[in-house]
Amino acid sequence: MKNRVATKKKKRRMTLEWRSTISLGFLTLPAIVWFIVFCYIPMFGIIIAFKDFDYAKGIFGSDWCGFDNFVYLFKSNDAFRILRNTILYNFSFIVIGTIAAIAMALMLDSIKSKAFIKFTQTTIFLPYFISWVVVAFVTQQMFALNNGAMNSLIEFFGGEKVLWYTNTKAWPIILIIANLWKQIGFNTIVYYGSILGIDSSLYEAARIDGASGRQCITKITLPLLKPTIVILFIMSIGSILRADFGLFYYLPNNQGPLYPVTDVIDTYIYRALKVSGDLTGSSAASFVQSVVGLILVLITNTITKKLDPENALF
Repeated sequence: MKNRVATKKKKRRMTLEWRSTISLGFLTLPAIVWFIVFCYIPMFGIIIAFKDFDYAKGIFGSDWCGFDNFVYLFKSNDAFRILRNTILYNFSFIVIGTIAAIAMALMLDSIKSKAFIKFTQTTIFLPYFISWVVVAFVTQQMFALNNGAMNSLIEFFGGEKVLWYTNTKAWPIILIIANLWKQIGFNTIVYYGSILGIDSSLYEAARIDGASGRQCITKITLPLLKPTIVILFIMSIGSILRADFGLFYYLPNNQGPLYPVTDVIDTYIYRALKVSGDLTGSSAASFVQSVVGLILVLITNTITKKLDPENALF
């Protein structure tokens, strides 16, 4: 009898828990549908990377060519350039973006005025929603040869005009700054939210023991932020071969002289489709991006699990 009552109570509790979380399930439904429609259903198109695609024969009727498309991709003169640019830029974005976002989050945490915190959060988060097309238009006005803001400033101090859209030395710095300006707001809010979740009694106990503000950061805040930093780092590593198309295509205005320092895998794929209609080579490049990203996530997570199991992603 007691077992029956306990079983009924357990079932009733599970029913109540399920009903309380059903609203959360409906909230995730649009994201699930989006992933199914745009990520999972199109996955059958991966076979194009292994075929000599013919529009007349279609995807399934085209002849198999094995790994010929991959061999062609890596034997091309552009392979080293696009891989180098993609990896180096993304690595710079990860390192610089993480350091800057953590520093900004620590700064917000040290501010006492809630009104100023809200103003700062809105200001740094706003660029995240601005399209790269709009940013590119503003950039063109800044770096225009005649009457551009940068050249006008250079001439004011006695210098000579610079052809910015042929200057390969300047654009790596411009792209890194532009990406930092756009992404730092989102990353800062993530880290700031993690900092707010830290138990305030830890800081109070540290101050009672005579710890300075710097010691509180190094001994409490940063160690407790470590799980968030590691998880975001692992997820970022998985996308190290995927570049922000808008940043690398629109901002440099797709200028040929800048290809050595602005051309990445995504822009290369786009031009291959737009100019030559090379669907098979583009599919092979996209397939490589996905496979390498998965492998890097698994490797990074395995290393993290061995060094610190508690901070591993899975």
